[in-house]
Amino acid sequence: MGKDFSLRDARESDREAIRTVTLAAFQEYAARMHAHWEGYRQGILNALADPTSAERIVAEQDGAVVGAVMLYPPGTVFPRPDGSRVTIEHPEARLLAVARAARGRGIGKALLRECIRRARRSGAAALTLHTSDFMEVGRRMYEGMGFVRAPGLDFHPSKDLTVMGYRLPLGETSPSGPPPPVS
Repeated sequence: MGKDFSLRDARESDREAIRTVTLAAFQEYAARMHAHWEGYRQGILNALADPTSAERIVAEQDGAVVGAVMLYPPGTVFPRPDGSRVTIEHPEARLLAVARAARGRGIGKALLRECIRRARRSGAAALTLHTSDFMEVGRRMYEGMGFVRAPGLDFHPSKDLTVMGYRLPLGETSPSGPPPPVS
């Protein structure tokens, strides 16, 4: 199957489409997150509403946003559920989401490859991300692209939930291959 989508920087006019795609993608985990879902949902909304710091990259197909990701620069400070704050050392990909109807076409990988390309271009030594054990499809994709578990990046919103850190060392070549062009 050929590539039927393109990647580009998000525009202000994409804000609602990004919100819709992202919330729908993560809503799938609501039942598995139980009591944590509402706080997680609010965190997603807060991140999407903040126009500062992160680069927003979208996948577009036939004029519609079908995927999105946020790429935060090193030095970004994130609040933790326990009230503490953490400053990231490396660029970090967050809220990677693909519309259900557009899955299986390589959109998630293409968005993540673009984050890798941008992180590498910035001179970063690594790209990080976070996921959870119940996000199996994402974890398999990240590991298949060369990301490795980085337990030192883990955090625990509660005693029964671990948000797992992953890290991809950036060198001259990437196991994920060359990134697609951004239009």
